[in-house]
Amino acid sequence: MAWIFLVAAGILEIVWSYTMKLSHGFTRPSYAVITIVAMIASFGLLSFAMRTLPLGTAYTIWTGIGAVGAFMVGLFILGEPASLMRIIAAVLIVSGLVLMKMAS
Repeated sequence: MAWIFLVAAGILEIVWSYTMKLSHGFTRPSYAVITIVAMIASFGLLSFAMRTLPLGTAYTIWTGIGAVGAFMVGLFILGEPASLMRIIAAVLIVSGLVLMKMAS
């Protein structure tokens, strides 16, 4: 169950980073509210996952899901550039996540 909480927390991290961008510095109230609610829910789920998972594993996977997910949202939804260096960096992050999961 901890892994389900952790993945859900990571997905909510993607949601809040995207809606934070859409809030334009918290000047759009609806996106600002979604951002804050998603942040709180993400932290809450992460805390549940940390009850049984090691700190290093849980935090690394949570931030990795958020980082790679935000990168993909940037590419596919916001039209950000997909340079070779950025793609290699994302692949390395995913590789680290896989290794961290295998080590747990």
